[in-house]
Amino acid sequence: MTQKTMKAGILIAALVVPALIFLYLKGFGENHYELPYMIPLTDSTTGNIMLRKNPNPKWNQPEMDTVFHTIPNWKLTDENGKEFAGESLKGKIYVADFFFTRCETICPKMSTEFTRVQDTFSQNDDVQFASFSVDPSHDTPEVLQEYAKKYDAKAGKWHFLTGKKSQIYPLAIKGYFIPVADASEYDKAVKTPDETFIHSEKLILVDKDGHIRGFYDGTDKKDVDRLILEIRVLTKIYETKS
Repeated sequence: MTQKTMKAGILIAALVVPALIFLYLKGFGENHYELPYMIPLTDSTTGNIMLRKNPNPKWNQPEMDTVFHTIPNWKLTDENGKEFAGESLKGKIYVADFFFTRCETICPKMSTEFTRVQDTFSQNDDVQFASFSVDPSHDTPEVLQEYAKKYDAKAGKWHFLTGKKSQIYPLAIKGYFIPVADASEYDKAVKTPDETFIHSEKLILVDKDGHIRGFYDGTDKKDVDRLILEIRVLTKIYETKS
């Protein structure tokens, strides 16, 4: 090997190696945070998962993305008696649940855990909370206001929502994928509110684009700890994108 060839080789190495290191660090050297999307959409005719072209694919990402369910638009009434639309939560990370104020079984546990999560993110305006009543004829704005005080809900951060059953029940089932039912509609023997209103203990984490990112047992402290952790992960994901 001639001296000229050696010099050329050294020059190429000096130019190429830093470039390769830069590409490596760019792709792998940053902190990467991941949180799954829930509820992929399927084609009603084929049953196949729906796909769409990735608008900005990176070198290590597929050209096609799975299409995931988004929460539909809704308009209900909040604890102040004012109209509150789901659009108000767009651009926010929020946690939703379905409850009723006369509940004496799982709801007090859920609301207590909700308070704990709210307090954890009390200084983060990008994190909001929404509680939907499954007993809307009883849970008027006035009743919801009293319930909010009981659990130290922060005004403008934790929203309590009521409306018509014909609005809330389909929203729970088709929007948030949470089971809910009024047992009195098919069993006239039920007497107490806890026998009447059937709903889930799940808390639902929704991202800024209306995608569901997780379900958590609102009566289980450890699972709510997981929710707190995953809210932080989702916050970091948005910070790295900005």
